[in-house]
Amino acid sequence: MALTGRAALLAALGSIPIGIWGPGWTGILAVNGPLAIACACDYALAAPVRRLGLTRSGDTSARLGESADVTLTVTNPSNRLLRARLRDAWPPSSWQSGTEVEASRHSLTVPVGERRRVTTRLRPTRRGDRQADRVTIRSYGPLGLFARQGSHRVPWGVRVLPPFTSRKHLPSKLARLRELDGRTSVLTRGEGTEFDSLREYVPGDDTRSIDWRATARQTTVAVRTWRPERDRHILLVLDTGRTSAGRVGDIPRLDASMDAALLLAALASRAGDRVDLLAYDRRVRALVQGRAAADVLPSLVNAMATVEPELIETDARGLTATTLRTAPRRSLIVLLTSLDTAPIEEGLLPVLPQLTQRHTVLLASVADPHIAKMAAARGNTEAVYEAAAAAQAQTERHRTAEQLRRHGVTVVDATPDDLAPALADTYLALKAAGRL
Repeated sequence: MALTGRAALLAALGSIPIGIWGPGWTGILAVNGPLAIACACDYALAAPVRRLGLTRSGDTSARLGESADVTLTVTNPSNRLLRARLRDAWPPSSWQSGTEVEASRHSLTVPVGERRRVTTRLRPTRRGDRQADRVTIRSYGPLGLFARQGSHRVPWGVRVLPPFTSRKHLPSKLARLRELDGRTSVLTRGEGTEFDSLREYVPGDDTRSIDWRATARQTTVAVRTWRPERDRHILLVLDTGRTSAGRVGDIPRLDASMDAALLLAALASRAGDRVDLLAYDRRVRALVQGRAAADVLPSLVNAMATVEPELIETDARGLTATTLRTAPRRSLIVLLTSLDTAPIEEGLLPVLPQLTQRHTVLLASVADPHIAKMAAARGNTEAVYEAAAAAQAQTERHRTAEQLRRHGVTVVDATPDDLAPALADTYLALKAAGRL
């Protein structure tokens, strides 16, 4: 059988049986003089690893689902050519499953006194901060028989931000907002509206909007037009307790809540309202306050990136007290939590009056679309039992929502794909009704 590559070289140098060579050339049982000399020379001519200079540059943040490129610059200060294989190690969640080996390993050749760059492309699968681990370099001699190996720590971090997939709904919601803002001929009225201008009465106008004093001064009937008030305060409250950890479809409930909160924040800041964020379970996990309209969305995205569900029961009394301290004046409190019966009845309902007597409260919850599929299932005994269980769960959920509504809370209950636009529509409806 013909021998090729390293096997042929070794056979020519020392006639050593090929079978004794294990992975990494560590299975040598006997070596003759010429082979030993060749190996020693190969090792001596390999560029030293410890003296290499390594620096990083590139992306420091990326949205979940997008890629981030981190560049590693390798400088060779030695007097030997560097022929190397390099592994740039990151946490497993920095890549999609099965792509880590290909993405993290690089081959490079660096001449004496020069530098070369290699780029590692990350595609994280979870939110949060990803910190670089060690860079391991294996420097080969010209024959490829022996190698020097060493590791360097080259710090770098990439923050993985929420994806904000509901951004696609923003243009349509802004169009509706422009109507409410008086940029078109749509009129609104309510306790939360401001006088805008006078115009001539046309059939169909609300007679309560007639300005009799202005009418007396002219020959036509004049009506007042209104526009929604600006500079309202909105506090987004993310419940990060155990119920937020449950997965709905492919994502945790908390991630779906974050997406809805981001769409509402983008819309409200465009409407001239002030938006703050509070993430809480038994203590404050994130707090964003007092940001200018242009900085609201980046600040919220950055704060949400590192917030993870905690496997503990949310302290409803602590959440309420912290909310009241964060929003001392009348505000719209948007509570993103679950509609599970036990946490609502035992935790939230007893302390809810403290919020509703001072603020307008809106509760948004992520519904599981699988429950609706189960409720519609038929065909065999197992499917019928599943449908009965799903119907019972839906009934309990509806009953809990009705309890909240009787306490003056506006409830939005929708699947992950529908929650963000539904919450935005509810905000616009409250604004149109003058309840903000």
